[in-house]
Amino acid sequence: QVQLVESGGGLVQPGGSLRLSCITSGFALDYYAIGWFRQAPGKEREGVSCMRSYDASKYYAESVKGRFTISRDNAKRTVYLQMHGLEQEDTAVYYCAAAFSRPSQLLDGDDYDYWGQGTQITVST
Repeated sequence: QVQLVESGGGLVQPGGSLRLSCITSGFALDYYAIGWFRQAPGKEREGVSCMRSYDASKYYAESVKGRFTISRDNAKRTVYLQMHGLEQEDTAVYYCAAAFSRPSQLLDGDDYDYWGQGTQITVST
C-alpha cells in the first residue's frame, strides 16, 4: 500500500523557517517524481517544488525560488522541503505526492498518482 505522510508544519512568524518531511512507503524507489504542492483557502492548488527520481533534478515555482529547497534521503525514504524566508502568502496546506509516470508538467498535480494527507503551515505574527 502506497503511503506518503507529511510532517513538520506549524505556525511560524514571517521570515522564519520550517522543514517539511514526506515519509514514503509501499513502493520502490522507481517513481518518476516526488512533488510538493500547496493549497490556500479559496485558491487553486499550486505546485511548489518537485524532484525527479532518476537524476534528482529539482524544479521550483517562481514564487519560492531561492527560499525553498527540496532534497531526499533514499535510505530513510524521505523527501524534505526546507523553507526559509517564509511569507504570509506561503500559508497553506502542503502536500507531497508521487508520480509514477512522467507528468505533462512536473509542477502540475493532476498527473501525480498518490498523495499524502497534508500538513498546515501558517505564517503569521
